[in-house]
Amino acid sequence: MSAQPQNLAELEKPILELEAQIQALEMDPSQAKEREKLQKKLDKLREDLFGNLSDWQRCQLARHPKRPYTLDYIGRICDRFEEIHGDRRFADDPAIVGGLGWIDGNPVMVIGQEKGRDTKQKIHRNFGMPKPEGYRKALRLMELAQKFKRPVLCLIDTMGAYPGIEAEERGQAEAIARNLLEMAKLEVPIVSVVIGEGGSGGALALGVADRVLMLENAVYSVISPEGCASILWKDSAQAPKAAEALKLTAPRLKDLGVIDAVIPEPLGGAHTDWDAAAAALKEAITEAFGELSDLSAEDLVEQRYQKFARMGSVG
Repeated sequence: MSAQPQNLAELEKPILELEAQIQALEMDPSQAKEREKLQKKLDKLREDLFGNLSDWQRCQLARHPKRPYTLDYIGRICDRFEEIHGDRRFADDPAIVGGLGWIDGNPVMVIGQEKGRDTKQKIHRNFGMPKPEGYRKALRLMELAQKFKRPVLCLIDTMGAYPGIEAEERGQAEAIARNLLEMAKLEVPIVSVVIGEGGSGGALALGVADRVLMLENAVYSVISPEGCASILWKDSAQAPKAAEALKLTAPRLKDLGVIDAVIPEPLGGAHTDWDAAAAALKEAITEAFGELSDLSAEDLVEQRYQKFARMGSVG
């Protein structure tokens, strides 16, 4: 097979063409055999194309416009969800959603970044880029969870914290730093999952957890490949090269010890089957909380501290 195209749209083009052919035959019962033949061809093509993705291709999958977002997962993994609004200081930031949810009858505080699906929602959610009040809302909900002894689940999906002037005026850096400090000391189990993009401190502000998981095609990095390429090579077109150097994909970060587990996605990416992706996410979350359920508050804090202290150590 020839070298794969780096662009995801080009990679998916033959898949979309086969899917269209199969769909065209669905209304004709006499074409059942031909449809089955095309389906097998489609499954083989998906396996070939998505079985060995480059880091840059995974980065594009993490940004896929049809990929499920935080609210899509909450609706599938929670039996019930009651959203809580506001940071009690300035405003409610729609880029971060949070509230009390129940997973298989067990209460858990769920907090995540939400990008929004269409243009109107994206503007309302600020494209998933939280402002200081969003991080302060998240911290307020974590402290509420601690008060009532509820575990915390964070779903990370942001290109980064909002870099606008008003965010800086209201203390963006301090809000993120405060979350890092307070999450490190929180006396309840915390599980964080990178479900799409995990960009810079805007993602890390929800990432100081006892278990950090990533979906198979998610990315987690201090900077985007385009930003890195612009700095190092003065050329954003070098993003594929930067993606490789950043080691931002789930398998690489697992090898480095930055994350604890990789959650498999449906072949072709989470956007191809939201329900299957949510089922795998729910199973991984349940397992992670089960591992933490018997630990005392002191053990949780100590193990969390040791976990992050080990990162980046050499020799």
